[in-house]
Amino acid sequence: MRFLIIDDSSVDRHALASLLELRGHEVDQCDSPTDALSAVETGGYDLVFLDVVMPEQDGYKFLRSLRLNPKTSNQYVVFCSSKKTPLEINYGLKRAGANDYLPKPVTRESVGQVLERIAA
Repeated sequence: MRFLIIDDSSVDRHALASLLELRGHEVDQCDSPTDALSAVETGGYDLVFLDVVMPEQDGYKFLRSLRLNPKTSNQYVVFCSSKKTPLEINYGLKRAGANDYLPKPVTRESVGQVLERIAA
């Protein structure tokens, strides 16, 4: 599968990318939502991992722009964030419209669970 990681933290991007690449997946990375919209429009990604807290534009706002764009409205998006209270996760899924939620720090097991859910 092919994935895109959008996260301003190079450490978090690298950790997630490494776990995905070890499973044999192709991974692209963006350090901000500014560069990511065109990548999502043309990239043919199976899944986009999106950080919530970023300096230029937060993940909630970026996800809204994806959902309003006919080219990207059906893109499968997983919030990947250190915001991990039940209230924050529920907001990300129900109100913001993410398809899934992956709390940081990511682990081999948590990434595997997300991948199992999309394969089902």
